[in-house]
Amino acid sequence: MTAKEYIAYVKEHSYLTAGSPVHACMHEAAEEARRITCEINNSFHTAQELRALFSELIGKPVDEGFGLFPPVYSDFGKNITLGKRVFINEGCCFQDQGGIEIGDDCLIGHQVVFATVNHDQDPEKRGNMELAPIKIGKRVWIGAHATILAGVTIGDGAIVAAGAVVTKDVPTGTVVGGVPARVIKKIGKN
Repeated sequence: MTAKEYIAYVKEHSYLTAGSPVHACMHEAAEEARRITCEINNSFHTAQELRALFSELIGKPVDEGFGLFPPVYSDFGKNITLGKRVFINEGCCFQDQGGIEIGDDCLIGHQVVFATVNHDQDPEKRGNMELAPIKIGKRVWIGAHATILAGVTIGDGAIVAAGAVVTKDVPTGTVVGGVPARVIKKIGKN
């Protein structure tokens, strides 16, 4: 199974069984992701070199306006899609097996975690996984140390406060914060 076939599969199936061929594909992609992120993280690279390496990680070109301050971590890589002019700050973790889409002009703060996978709650099936995509709209700012959980959509222009744990969808044009995150205010005139 190729990474492309895997991505098509997880769009149709949200549950993966440990030890299955799909699970094996995840592990193969993880090895490649670790190789590329080690290259990104363990020596100096120009902005152009970082764009090329991140393009290799996600398997598609990134925009010339893309910015990255390493280190960065990913355990799959090929299921990340970026819009234009996305900036990713230091220490971010992309658990992207379920898919991560980030819209144009987004700012991702230090050490943000994107987690698209949950393990089965049944201890006898704990190795099995439930996957759900994360979708980030345009012009979103995610503050340092925030965690975005599986299945969450963040609306255009929203702000996720530093340290927030986002467990449900974030409306367009709002600020959310806390654990679990809740709407704090609307952006603009109130």
